[in-house]
Amino acid sequence: MSLSRLEQLLVFLQDDPNDAFTLYAIATEYRNFDKQKAMEYYEKLLAEHESYVGTYYHAAKLYEELGQPETAERIYKKGMMISRQEGNMHAFSELQQAYNKMMGLDYEDE
Repeated sequence: MSLSRLEQLLVFLQDDPNDAFTLYAIATEYRNFDKQKAMEYYEKLLAEHESYVGTYYHAAKLYEELGQPETAERIYKKGMMISRQEGNMHAFSELQQAYNKMMGLDYEDE
């Protein structure tokens, strides 16, 4: 746990409460020790910064960890749609792979 980094990020957030990267970094820090607090920041990003595609993968993964696959599925799907709209095919591919794995669609050769 890196409280000094988190404290610094919270100061940055006070200076610019609408900065998507700062919100994302805070969520990432909280994820290490307070998953519910991390989710609050991911949800804020999903609601207020819809085109910040990095959020979708991590938020959906966290919902998977918290035993909420329906919510994770919805977030993966929305993330795939947004990343495609943004032309971010790398993010699209990562989201699609994670979605397929969660849904049991990740076929691998045996």
